[in-house]
Amino acid sequence: MSNQSSSGEPRDGREKAQELPAWLQLVRQQVASIKFGTVQITVHDSRVTQVERAEKLRLDQQK
Repeated sequence: MSNQSSSGEPRDGREKAQELPAWLQLVRQQVASIKFGTVQITVHDSRVTQVERAEKLRLDQQK
């Protein structure tokens, strides 16, 4: 039986950043750095080849 979840991360949550693939570290950084928006991952031949980030800037609606 594997000691990893279906996402490939250790189940005990004690993974180290240097043990994660570079693309996963990049995706985590991009997600953590935006408040509203999307992070899109492009895969080619079963490999992550591109990570795109689109950020939305929301303005307060004043009445």
